[in-house]
Amino acid sequence: MSHAVPALGIAVLCAAGCVWYVPAVVDLRAGADRPASRRTRATACLTGWGTAALVVPLLLASAPWVLVAAVVGAGAASSAALSLHGRAQHDREQREEVRRWAEMGCVLWTAVHGRRAVHGRRGRLRVAWALAGITVVPGAAAAVVLAGR
Repeated sequence: MSHAVPALGIAVLCAAGCVWYVPAVVDLRAGADRPASRRTRATACLTGWGTAALVVPLLLASAPWVLVAAVVGAGAASSAALSLHGRAQHDREQREEVRRWAEMGCVLWTAVHGRRAVHGRRGRLRVAWALAGITVVPGAAAAVVLAGR
């Protein structure tokens, strides 16, 4: 298959992905007005879309498939790491918020939102599924590309 075909597909996908990366840019530009976890997740989003955008010129320059797969793998790994770090930050922020409201004596708020802040086993299960999804799909795509050459 010609390198131009996947390059065109990825370019169209990147153009359609503006519904994800434009709000991420807005979150980063807002700076301290947004929580740190939200900015970290926005960075993860932009890292993923930036990796996809970087692959297009590589494909148009007829770079070897191994190089393209290495760039995709590195981008997916860094995006996954940032996303999981953002999730951990969000959990810490939620626990801190529950603690603040409990100190003020707001029992109703703590009772409603406190259960969501302490995820326990269900939170770890969600993180495991997210990590599997974020890493397995690009890994499988890289394996298909490498097997086809």
